[in-house]
Amino acid sequence: MDQSPGLNPSQGADQTYAYERGHGPYQPHEPGYGLDQPDYSPYDDQIPDPKAQMLAIQNAKAYLLKTSTTSGLNLYDHLANVLTKILDEQPTNTVDIIENISKDVKWARFQKKMDTLRDEYEIPPTYEAAEKCKALFIKENGEENEEIIEEEIGHSPLPNVMETAFYFEQAGVGLSKDESYYIFLALKNLTSVQPIQTCRFWGKILGLEMNYIIAEAQLREGEEEEEAGEEVTEEEVKGMDEVEEQDEEKEKEDEPPKSTYKPPPDIPKEENGTGANKYVYFVCNEPGKPWVKLPPVTPAQIVCARKIKKFFTGRLHAPVVSFPPFPGNEANYLRAQIARISAGTHVSPTGFYQFPEEEEEEEGGDTYEENPEFEPPAVAEMVDSLSTWAHHVKNILKQGRCVWINPQKLEEKNEEEEEEEEEEEETDEQQAETGPPLLTLLSEDEGIKDIPAWTAQHSTNLIPQHSVAIIQSNRWPGAYAFASGRKFENIYFGWGHKYSPENYTPILPPPVQEEYPSGPAITEARDPTLEEELAFKAAQEALAAGEEEEEEEEEEGDD
Repeated sequence: MDQSPGLNPSQGADQTYAYERGHGPYQPHEPGYGLDQPDYSPYDDQIPDPKAQMLAIQNAKAYLLKTSTTSGLNLYDHLANVLTKILDEQPTNTVDIIENISKDVKWARFQKKMDTLRDEYEIPPTYEAAEKCKALFIKENGEENEEIIEEEIGHSPLPNVMETAFYFEQAGVGLSKDESYYIFLALKNLTSVQPIQTCRFWGKILGLEMNYIIAEAQLREGEEEEEAGEEVTEEEVKGMDEVEEQDEEKEKEDEPPKSTYKPPPDIPKEENGTGANKYVYFVCNEPGKPWVKLPPVTPAQIVCARKIKKFFTGRLHAPVVSFPPFPGNEANYLRAQIARISAGTHVSPTGFYQFPEEEEEEEGGDTYEENPEFEPPAVAEMVDSLSTWAHHVKNILKQGRCVWINPQKLEEKNEEEEEEEEEEEETDEQQAETGPPLLTLLSEDEGIKDIPAWTAQHSTNLIPQHSVAIIQSNRWPGAYAFASGRKFENIYFGWGHKYSPENYTPILPPPVQEEYPSGPAITEARDPTLEEELAFKAAQEALAAGEEEEEEEEEEGDD
């Protein structure tokens, strides 16, 4: 093999080996063209051939341009991007962070390419949750007048939600501390806006899309609850009168037969502040969202709610599709379920409340007051015996009211013109419906087949002398109550459904009405044929001829 001029035999052998490997005339592990060799001098004739040098450069570049089968990148472009980033940013101590710069350059190639000029910023869920609750932590300027308002009311209507959560937490019931504090702040905003005298965290009802956080409130005296309804303007009234006049004219021209059926009168709802409408309820989906006041509940809604079972969606205006049809939307159904749960699960220690001494308990009355001489029983006694607990909310009757009302009297008021007929029908008067009186003991509640209505237990069995008495309802799963000394509270966390030992079977629609009975007075007669008509005419003519002959004979006899 021919050697290059100026090279010794050993260098020629190394050069031949390098050419075979395709890297040019330099050692594989040496940094270049032998420039750091001790016997090299730039003025010697040991400079490699230019053609060999270009070939080595091309081979090296081709090696660096090899694409990785894993990432699809090549080393040449990566080193160029790293050097460009270093020269653009010029960080300090580059040699110490060059590995991190290389990693950043790799990650930058895999970022999503933007289709628009604006950058897309992905908001993390924690940031969204913080933005929703941000309004709860902002103080308003009107808080300086809180002391004046509290002096006028006598006490703050804001309940101590965190203290209640502490007692329920001992039994493993309740929400997280963060959510409880958010609800605490949300109730603070509610009491500062609404004219509320007393307020309480009722509980949380779960929904398919969103949940309901419920606050039970009692408005101040003189603050009447506004009825939910749309105001009608004078123009709309005039338009309605014109339409009614036109309809009356059309009815006079063509009056169809009127039905004699009279539907039963609607049972009126109980007045605000009494019975099932004793309290006002505000709901929101999450702490920080605006509170919405639920409308009063009607007896028809409670009666229908007992016959259906629907999951809540979390949208108050959502329709309730069921049979029998529910008279209202989800807000009305939620209000009916709240009334039913409150009537069946709100309990207190026996003797904590008492009826007023001056006023005797009227029939259906729901007035009571705290007993200042109440001595709380021991925790063990409250767990062992259900007679130490009592209901302090009136039971809802089958009619849908806490106080029964005679529907026949409503008919008499609506139909004063037909007094005589009503007096004859007074013999079939309905019997007044009665329920358990107020402050009835839990020991009198009926069980669910083999399941007791209530289950009482200690918050801890390890230290029972310092435990809290916890009681839960088996009829309404999710309803709990605790008692510790003179402190007690009720709460509900659930889907808003009543427990049923059997599978839920919706009510079937009524059977189809029968057709009218067929008879001679109703069935249409068959038309006669032509032969029958001719025979009928011939018989009529013969009958007429016979009568004429008889008349002629009579006349001849008279003559």
